[in-house]
Order: sequence, then C-alpha cells, then structure tokens
Amino acid sequence: MSDLQANPERTAKRSGETARSIADKDRQLHTVFEVARVLATEHDLEVSLPRLLQSLIETSPAADAGLLFLYDPTDDRLKVAAAQGYVLAEMQRLRLARGESMSGTVFESGNGQLYATPEAVAQVMGNLSPENRDIFQKATSGVAQPLSAVCVPLNARDAKVGTLELQNLRQPGSFTDSDLTFLQHVSDLIALSIEEAHLREELEEARALSEANRLKAELISTLAHEMRTPLTSIKGYSTALLMEDADFSADTQAEFLQIIDEECDVLQDLIHDLLESSIIDAGLLKLEMQPVLLPRLVNSVLSDIAHRAREHRFVVDFPAAFPIVDADPQRIAQVLRNLLDNAIKYSPKGGLVVVRGEVRPKEVVISVADQGEGIAPEHLNRLFEKFFRIKSGLGRHVVGSGLGLPISRTIVESHGGRIWAESQLGQGTTLYFTIPLGKPDPSAAEQEG
Repeated sequence: MSDLQANPERTAKRSGETARSIADKDRQLHTVFEVARVLATEHDLEVSLPRLLQSLIETSPAADAGLLFLYDPTDDRLKVAAAQGYVLAEMQRLRLARGESMSGTVFESGNGQLYATPEAVAQVMGNLSPENRDIFQKATSGVAQPLSAVCVPLNARDAKVGTLELQNLRQPGSFTDSDLTFLQHVSDLIALSIEEAHLREELEEARALSEANRLKAELISTLAHEMRTPLTSIKGYSTALLMEDADFSADTQAEFLQIIDEECDVLQDLIHDLLESSIIDAGLLKLEMQPVLLPRLVNSVLSDIAHRAREHRFVVDFPAAFPIVDADPQRIAQVLRNLLDNAIKYSPKGGLVVVRGEVRPKEVVISVADQGEGIAPEHLNRLFEKFFRIKSGLGRHVVGSGLGLPISRTIVESHGGRIWAESQLGQGTTLYFTIPLGKPDPSAAEQEG
C-alpha cells in the first residue's frame, strides 16, 4: 500500500496546498500583467502610479489600502505620489524623513519589511513627527489603523526613488514572506518605470532649453539684421549733414532729417515688439477694459499710419450703429496697427487696404484685407508663430521682427476673441479678429485655442 493511500488526510492537505500555490501563482501572474499593461500604456507618473497602486490592491487579497512615496532630493523627504484607502489630499501633505515611520525606515535601510502584527505596525510608526501624525490621523479619519503591512523600497539601479506600502485593515498576519518577495519584484518594475519617466522629463527639459537657446540666437540674429538697415541709414544721413564742406539746400536737409526720423520709428517699433513679447512671455499682460467705439478707433489708427504709407489707399467700411464693445483700446489699437503694418509691407505701392467691421450675434469681426501677393497654404498656418517671416515677392526687403502677429494673437485671445488669416496666392491676404459682445471670457478662449 502506498504512502498516499495510507494517509488520506496528508493527501488532502497536500492537494489543498498545491491548489493554493497554483492560485497564488495565477494571482501573481495576473498582477504582473496588470502592472506591465499600465507601464506600457501610460507614461505620466501622475496617472500611472495611482493606477499601479490600485491594481496591486485589487489583485492582492490581503491588501485593503496602500501608499506610494517618491523621494524628493530637494528637501530630503518622502512625499506621497499615490494613495488608496485614504484621503489623498491630506496624505499629500506628509513629508517623511529618512528613518521615520514605515516608509522612512525601509527607504533608509533599502530592505523590504513585513509587519505582521498591530504591535509591529504601531512600533514602526511610533516615531512619526507630531505634524505628520496629525496629518495621518486626518487622512485616516473613519478608517481603522493597519493591523498588518508590507513595505518595500523602490530602487532603480543604484538610486533610491521611493517606497511602496500595502496595508491590511481587517486582520493581523494577512501578509506573508511570499507577499514580501513578490512585491519586491513588482517594485523593481515600478522603480524602473519611475526612473524612465524622470529621464524622459530631463530629456524634454534639455530639449526645451535647447529650443529656447535656438530661439534666443534666432532672435538676436533677426534683430541684428533688422536693425542694421535703419542704423546704416541714420548713420549715413546724419554724417552727411555734419560734413562741414557740404552745402545742402534746406529741402535736402529736410529730406535727410525725414529719413532719419522714419528709420528711428523703425528701430522703435522693433524694440517695442521685443519688449511686448517679453512682457507676454512673463505673463504680465494686463487689460484695462472700457467701452470702445471701434470705427472711431480704426480711423484714429489709420490717420497715424496713412502719413507713413502715402502710396497706399485705405478704405474703412463699418455698418451704421456699430455696437460698442468692452475692450482695452490701447491694446486693440496695437492689434490694428500690427495688421495694417503687415498689409502695407506686403502690398505693392498704390495697393488698396480695406478695413471692415461685421456684426454677428455674439461677436464683432474686424478684417484687414490687402492686395498683396498672398500667402501659400503651408505658410498660412505658421503666420502667428514667433519670428516666422514670409519672404516678400515684391523685390524688396520687408523690415520687421516677426513678433507683431504673435503679439496680436495673445491680445485678441486675452479679450476672449479669435484671430486668423485667409489668403490665396496672387489674390491678397485678409486678417480677421473678433471681440465678443458682452464681457469677455479669456479662459474659454484659451481652452478653445
């Protein structure tokens, strides 16, 4: 007679242990698949870490709650990145020092720990600082204290990145050494994912810095190039006027001074655009809203521009009883000047520039149309990018910083409006912008943008 036949109780016990072992392995395998799925589909730590912690708790029969801490080297503290079973907003206020409580102890030692009894949990949490203890009590309001727990470090290669805690709130001894070993393997995957996310952030920051440096160099190059022409004219004509042996007529002197004055205006506009762009980038753009009569504002801007563009013809077309809008008149005048300057620069001499106003149910639309060579479709979408310049086909260099239209877009969107362009090669370009009727909602316009 075999041993199995002689000991039916032992046979049943072994069969039960085998079934539990198979069930545990199936559960662990399912957990690994869930963790791998989250890591493969989500790279944002703010999203992936809560999902990972939730998956671990859902697939672990012993786990009722959990915390995932990340180490912040700037203040040498552990901070909660994900929490399940607790009030996250309160838990995120925790700042654990090395050796403090469960996670601080495990992080300091670098070794996972099993806390099988309420006494073991209470002992390791006994050195919580008064501030952290108060935070923990508020975060666990109405929730039982852990009766058992398991905590493992998150180590990526040679770097410590955080800790992972799973807790049982129902009975002591719920976690076993097998849970500790398995959780350590899972934590290695999570730690590698965290390190990869940090490396990705560093790479993106490096790329952003490189792009910022490229734009800075491009800005310096653009401004140096654009300033060279007016400075050369100013230097040339002023030097000629100062020549002692030169005898210029009064008309010639007036002409030279007029050219110097116009070139100074060009320099002033370039510097103004640069300063405006810096103000916008710093988030310091402010609007002073008041009732504005747009037809009157358009005529005022045109009267100032017309004397500098005598070769062009201008038409203003607004319907009668055009509604008053709430806007910053100086900023809207700045938009109009930018759009009109753009139309003049890219129009032939003698070209017609038309400014129109249209009333719609919820907004007014202002358009500036020219008779220039038009813009190719591939360039139309980039028209409002910083420093983007379209090469003129008029056989002359067009002076500008490439900042006027981007600045105009920011101003219009700050009013809750929209700005866009329509064009066809050989048929001119029309620039449009809108201002809402009623109080503007800049946040809505930003979301729409």
